[in-house]
Amino acid sequence: MNPWFETVAEAQRRAKKRLPKSVYGALIAGSERGQTIEDNQKAFTELGFAPHVAGPIGERDQSTTVLGQQLSMPVLISPTGVQAVHPDGEVAVARAAAARGIAMGLSSFASKPIEEVVAANPATFFQLYWCGSKDQILQRMARANAAGAVGLILTLDWSFSHGRDWGSPVIPEKLDLRTMLKFAPQTLARPRWLATYVRSGRIPDLTAPNMAVGDGPAPGFFGAYGEWMGTQAPDWADVRWVCAHWDGPVLLKGVMRVDDALRAVDAGVAAISVSNHGGNNLDGTPAAIRALPVLADAVGSQIEVLLDGGIRRGSDVVKAVALGARAVLIGRAYLWGLAANGQAGVENVLDILRGGIDSALLGLRKTRISDVDRSDVVVPAGFELALGVPETAGAASASGERAEAAPA
Repeated sequence: MNPWFETVAEAQRRAKKRLPKSVYGALIAGSERGQTIEDNQKAFTELGFAPHVAGPIGERDQSTTVLGQQLSMPVLISPTGVQAVHPDGEVAVARAAAARGIAMGLSSFASKPIEEVVAANPATFFQLYWCGSKDQILQRMARANAAGAVGLILTLDWSFSHGRDWGSPVIPEKLDLRTMLKFAPQTLARPRWLATYVRSGRIPDLTAPNMAVGDGPAPGFFGAYGEWMGTQAPDWADVRWVCAHWDGPVLLKGVMRVDDALRAVDAGVAAISVSNHGGNNLDGTPAAIRALPVLADAVGSQIEVLLDGGIRRGSDVVKAVALGARAVLIGRAYLWGLAANGQAGVENVLDILRGGIDSALLGLRKTRISDVDRSDVVVPAGFELALGVPETAGAASASGERAEAAPA
C-alpha cells in the first residue's frame, strides 16, 4: 500500500485498520451521546465560501504568529494525552511539526517527557491541568519552563463524564504479563502495529512522565487522572495565579462563553482557545466554531483568539480564520496520521491542511491568510451563538473578585 494518503478521512480509515480496537476507541473518545463531537464537524459543513473569479493568483502566504511564535501556517498541534499509538509518540509529532514549521502542544498526560519533546521542537507549549496542590503545580510549571517551553496552555474544561453510547474502550493501568496476555487477541489481530513496537524494542508506555513531581517516579495514567479528578476545581483567582507564576504567555483552553472570555482577559491570559475539548467534555455543548465569531468580537482586540475542534481539512482552517481565529489547533487529525504512518503520517496530515488552505486562498483570490475576513464566508442565519453575554457594560469590566461571584 502506498503510505501516502490524500485526506484526513483516509488517515482515519488506515488508523482504524492498523490499531487494536481499544487503542482506536481511545482516539475516537467523545462523551455520552456524542452530540458535541458530531456538531464540531457538522458545523463546518454549514459554512460556505464566497469566491472571486478574478484577482491575484501569485504565491500565497500562509504564515502567521501565535504568542510570539512564527508559524508557516495557522495551525498548531493540540495537546492530547498518552500517544501510545506509535512507539515515538509525541516526539514523532514534535518532529513532524518542526519539519513543517508549526508549534507543538504537549499534554500533561503525554507519554514522553517534555525535555525530549522540546529537543525535537523548540516551539513547544506545555499544557497544564489544575491537578494536585499548588506546590505540585508550581513544580510542573518550573520544570516546563526550565525545559524551554515557550508558553503554557491551561486547560480547565472537564466534567469527567465516562459513559459513551458506543462503548468506552478498555484501557489497562499498566502492561504487565497478565495484561498483555489478556489483550493478546486484539494485538495479534493487528500485526503491523505490533511489529512497529517489536522493532522499537519497547512496549506502550502508560505512564505520565510530565505529572511526576521532583525526583519522584512517573505516575501511571490512571493514578494521575484520579488525582486530577480529586482536585478541587480552580476559580478565576487561580487562573490569575497561574498567569502570575508562569514566565511567559498563557493560553486558556476551553472557553465557549463571552463572560468567561472577558474574565480570562482580566485574569491576565494572552490568548484563549475557543474549544469544547473535542467533544470530550460536557456533551450538548455546541460546536466551537459557532461560538467563535462572538468571542472574537468580544476580546479579539485585546488577546489572541484560537479555535480547537472539528478541523479535518484546510478549508476548515480558512473558515475559522475568516470568523476571527488567529489560528487553529488540531487533535484527532494528526493522531490518525501518527497511527497510520508515524512521523511521516503526521507530516502527511499537515501537508493536506496546507494544500487545502492554499486552494481556498486561491479560490478566494487572497494572497495572504491574514487577508481573509467574514466577507469570504457564507454564514447561515442562526449559526453564530452568543453564549454568556454580560447584560451590562459593568459586567464586562468586572474585577476578578466580582467575576468569581457572578453566575457562570
